[in-house]
Amino acid sequence: MSLVQEKKEILPSEKELELIDAYWRLANFLSVGQIYLMNNPLLKEPLKPSDIKPRLLGHFGTTPGINFIYAHFNRLICKYDLNSIFILGPGHGGPAAVANTYIEGTYTELYPNITMDEEGLKKLFKQFSFPGGIPSHAAPETPGSINEGGELGYCLMHAYGAAFDNKDLVVCCVIGDGEAETGPLAGSWHSNKFLNPLYDGAVLPILHLNGYKIASPTILARITKDELEKLFIGYGYRPIFVEGSDPKIMHRKMSLALEEAVLEIKAIQEKARRNNDPKRPFWPMIILRSPKGWTCPKEVDGLLLENYWRSHQVPITDPKTNPEHLKILENWLKSYRPEELFDKQGKINQELRDLAPRANRRMGANPNANGGLLLKDLKMPDFRKFEVKVESPGTSNAEATRVLGKLLKEVMQLNLKDKNFRVMGPDETSSNRLDALFDVTGRTFEADIWPTDENLSADGRVMEVLSEHLCQGWLEGYLLTGRHGFFSSYEAFIHVVDSMFNQHAKWLKTSKEIPWRRPIASLNYLLTSHVWRQDHNGFSHQDPGFIDHAANKKAELIRIYLPPDANTLLSTADHCLRSRNYINIIIAGKQPALQYLTMEEAVRHCKKGMSVWPFASNDFGTDPDIVFVSAGDIPTLELLAAASLLREHLPDIKIRFVNVVDLMCLQPKTEHPHGFSEEDYENLFTKDKPVLFAFHGYPTLIHRLTYKRKNHDNLHVKGFKEEGTTTTPFDMVVLNGLDRLHLMETAVQLIPRYENMRAYISDFVEGKLIDHKNYIHEFGDDMPEIKNWRWPYSKKEY
Repeated sequence: MSLVQEKKEILPSEKELELIDAYWRLANFLSVGQIYLMNNPLLKEPLKPSDIKPRLLGHFGTTPGINFIYAHFNRLICKYDLNSIFILGPGHGGPAAVANTYIEGTYTELYPNITMDEEGLKKLFKQFSFPGGIPSHAAPETPGSINEGGELGYCLMHAYGAAFDNKDLVVCCVIGDGEAETGPLAGSWHSNKFLNPLYDGAVLPILHLNGYKIASPTILARITKDELEKLFIGYGYRPIFVEGSDPKIMHRKMSLALEEAVLEIKAIQEKARRNNDPKRPFWPMIILRSPKGWTCPKEVDGLLLENYWRSHQVPITDPKTNPEHLKILENWLKSYRPEELFDKQGKINQELRDLAPRANRRMGANPNANGGLLLKDLKMPDFRKFEVKVESPGTSNAEATRVLGKLLKEVMQLNLKDKNFRVMGPDETSSNRLDALFDVTGRTFEADIWPTDENLSADGRVMEVLSEHLCQGWLEGYLLTGRHGFFSSYEAFIHVVDSMFNQHAKWLKTSKEIPWRRPIASLNYLLTSHVWRQDHNGFSHQDPGFIDHAANKKAELIRIYLPPDANTLLSTADHCLRSRNYINIIIAGKQPALQYLTMEEAVRHCKKGMSVWPFASNDFGTDPDIVFVSAGDIPTLELLAAASLLREHLPDIKIRFVNVVDLMCLQPKTEHPHGFSEEDYENLFTKDKPVLFAFHGYPTLIHRLTYKRKNHDNLHVKGFKEEGTTTTPFDMVVLNGLDRLHLMETAVQLIPRYENMRAYISDFVEGKLIDHKNYIHEFGDDMPEIKNWRWPYSKKEY
């Protein structure tokens, strides 16, 4: 006997079902009106061509199914006082999200000009996909939304991210059957292996099978019911099917199915929490099969519409110039019987409005969908206590990310009680030297745990899964509902989420322009195992291009940091974890590397963003022959080594050494908030001296950031030029001309007064490079003079 059969009086009465149907008709009417109308919103007069928008944009096909789900879920929220948000996966279901938040009153509260009367309806309709209006997706402008539907595949991972550490939240997540074909969504079903019924909320996935994508059938709608059921049982769910097209029958089926699912979720959580048992259950899900374009005309011009792919976008394509189409549209709108839904002033009938939940229980008004309302500051330790002692610059080693792991461990420990901080990564927390986290927490895991497993626990707060998509999506959902997080990844493979990064950046950009959207915690990336220390894995693991991708986004959002040592990494990470509404990208190596700055020096340097390093410079009180600039830990090492070689061979050379930790400082102040003024930039880079820039990534990015600077013609950048293989660490920089020897040779070529020395320096460099190649081919490792190099000048010499 099912839970529902054990429960008495669970189904709504006939009267309630009639009201739910009227609510559904209302939402459908509002949705169609948004796509087509700019005047005459209540059809008080016969439709005229002038009532129709000049450009018809939007998508109806998925919309009636979404309205159907929203109407029924509202009933469960009211009945059980559920704390719920609605995540809309089908790409262009925006009309439904706007319609339902308008009915419940949230839309008018946030946009008072969209009043709940005839004039407000007219504005509501006209603004949709209209210049100066709103997008066709469930965008940041849409109340209750945390998932932009324009790009498919992310709704379910956002839903689970929202549910983690959100004990009372039930996330209603609608997944379109087109979206279900994407790789990220297919991987998302495994998120249930990371959901702890003791501490986390719940996700109710509703797979909406309406049969078609833009122009062809969907896979999951064309396999047998038996195969479909087995598929989701295999994923660890208990599917509940709701199938049909007759509204009266479907309302009953949906009421029963949702009730069953919600009661089962409650029973699972109650049992787990009563018995303190986090064992993974089979969570319920609903598979809703309904016609695409449900309730639209069956056909137009002899072509199928309802239950066919032609209803995907704008079912009736030419009502403005085709009188027959105009009449069909009018009849379609009237089929929803608007005279039963509104009073004469255009206000929604009160008994329909009463079906919606109240106050913050409305899915459009739930604070979880505007996470900044719930955001609490992280409790942060003093990062200075993790300082790596530097007696003399460039003479001792440390593993920067291992030091960072100690900071993250304490951040995790301080916030364990609040449960508002998680660390994500694709199976690389240990590889990336963040092991200290496992002193205070484990890896989240709800599948079977064996005695031989290490650091796995149902209540772990480090989330590892071999899918960058899931890590990104979970973290986005977690941040958007008011929590904090950190994402570490191999640099080359963060490209897997390039498009997800784009969408989050666009979301933040738009959110900043919406007064009611509150700032959320920043999305923090640590990119390590980077290009210059992937010599052992080879060319496939060597790509620093994510920062080029990120630099294309709006300046008010993007922060790119290249701390050269452990102390600068600590200062940078502390800043990023405290920040709001940014995307922070930190690139730092994990291998033992030379350390340069004391903590006091590191904090001062990070605050400036870029500055002269006195210990590496010898141009005091005079003009430099050349300005050396580095950004990144390995470029800094190689440029310092080049400086020492030059000072050894050309004792009278004057070098100014500048390090860049905040890449965006290179831009003019007019282009980026962190940009240096022209005067401050010239104080570092000079007005007319040659500048040799050793950069972590592709050289063209530096030119993009600095092309407006007056001394740009004298700027010469060395970086990754897409040369890589399995080799030694030093050979990687040699292959790309970023090694100390090539840098030394380039510097001499740039300084006019050393014209007579160029042949001798080139001969020295060529000989050393031959020695290097011979050595690595014989011994498989770099020469001792390379591996054991230290900065040769003591503190008193600068």
